[in-house]
Amino acid sequence: MPQASPRGTYLQISESLRVRIAEGQYADGLPSEAEIGREFGVARTTVRRALRALEESGDVSTVAGVGRSVPGGTAQAPYERIMAELLNQIRTGALPDGARLPSEAELAETYGVARGTVRRAVRELETAGHVRAQHGVGRFVSAAR
Repeated sequence: MPQASPRGTYLQISESLRVRIAEGQYADGLPSEAEIGREFGVARTTVRRALRALEESGDVSTVAGVGRSVPGGTAQAPYERIMAELLNQIRTGALPDGARLPSEAELAETYGVARGTVRRAVRELETAGHVRAQHGVGRFVSAAR
């Protein structure tokens, strides 16, 4: 059973994160709660208290679907980043018309995200007409854009 953190540990963590924010280390958003917890060796509840303190002071904000970001940062939802990169590959010809997209599992591993995140990115590309799905076969770059 892990030992309890000393009182005020969350304040030390929030101050450490505040310094990093001021130095510009988190322009793309803060690491996940789990990553912060591993780094500082504390439970997720301690990390959440530290992040709440940063939110209350205005040093970070929570963006639904993105995570916690710093004011003026460049945080972008992971599915939007994947969608933009795939769209760029389509436009530059790296993924030509009719080319099969990698599987959800392959894309999830490539981008280090959950399959649901990949699914949302590809669904957005389908809705925009850049990709078409063929049931049981896969997704392909659509010639009609």
